[in-house]
Amino acid sequence: MVGIGQTRFAKVLEGRTELDMACEAVVNALDDAGIDPSEVDGTSSYTLETTEEFDLARTVGFGDLTFFSRIGYGGGAGCATIAHAAMAIATGQANVVVCWRSRKRGGGRRPWAGQRPIVSGHWQWSRPFGLARPVDEIAMLTRRYMHEYGATRDHLANVALAARRHANRNPHAVMADREMTRDQYMGARWISEPLCLFDSCLETDGAAAVAVTSAERAADTPHRPAYIHAAAQGMHPQHQTMTNFFCDDPLRGPAWSAASLLWRQAEVGPADVDVAQLYDAFSPLILLSLEGYGFCERGEGGPFTDGGAIEVGGRLPVNTSGAGMSEVYLHGFNLINEGVRQIRGTSTSQVEGAEVSLVTSGEGVPTSAALFVGK
Repeated sequence: MVGIGQTRFAKVLEGRTELDMACEAVVNALDDAGIDPSEVDGTSSYTLETTEEFDLARTVGFGDLTFFSRIGYGGGAGCATIAHAAMAIATGQANVVVCWRSRKRGGGRRPWAGQRPIVSGHWQWSRPFGLARPVDEIAMLTRRYMHEYGATRDHLANVALAARRHANRNPHAVMADREMTRDQYMGARWISEPLCLFDSCLETDGAAAVAVTSAERAADTPHRPAYIHAAAQGMHPQHQTMTNFFCDDPLRGPAWSAASLLWRQAEVGPADVDVAQLYDAFSPLILLSLEGYGFCERGEGGPFTDGGAIEVGGRLPVNTSGAGMSEVYLHGFNLINEGVRQIRGTSTSQVEGAEVSLVTSGEGVPTSAALFVGK
């Protein structure tokens, strides 16, 4: 990964479309890489992305596209876009691939806020009974986790406070100038018990992109490359998106499947990871991801966060840009850019000497993960 780019992030970006934000982020990533748009011959993005490849190619000025892919399941797609780009380059399908996510949600209605409930497929067994939003579905799993393992709201607060403190150092974060205390967290209004306002990601506007090329080509680019050491997708056979309720083990999410392949491919293990960007649509997903990716044993995700362990200077700094809860929510793509910055040494919450950076995508949906290394 040789170039990263983004737009300004805000609650609402007036007058912007997802297409023009995508173009800006991609152009910025290519400028950062020192690569002319005409060299781009591959793209990878999300099935939920509204920007079509041909619109992006025509507007930015790509060459002929010989590879283009899209990955499903919303927030689970982020790291898979990078994995597909790497596979395309390794197999000769493309030489320079841009991956991106553009999302305009700050001023719009939520897709689950319509007048008529969506009760198709497996959701017919949950949505009519009050689980109408993603936060409701994750709240159910959180309550089960708390019951089984003794996790507390203080553990969830550790996640939210770490993200906010990192965001306070990041001038590009939506919450850059909004400090938060534990008392403020504990006093926040409920959204879906046991999850409060500060347990959820932001609803924002913005876009981010990355340029991927071969290791040989990367040697001629301006910045230290972040090499894609390993990547994986994962979904276990009993999974149901956002509602793992009918699995034999509802708390064993897709992270476990992705992690199994990721670590088999890698020459490093969890103990070697210097910094992690863990998908944080909701704070309890961090606890589940810490366990799923092998940083602690089952049921230990809550205590793992105590004592500043997931802040810079702790045992595993997590979400050092502020991530989805305090920087911007782009279905996790901003986590990829921050993973690259940590390898470059340019993060606003830099982990000294970071050489192995883990990035994960949505826990609770079919997911993906990637390991970036500096050499």
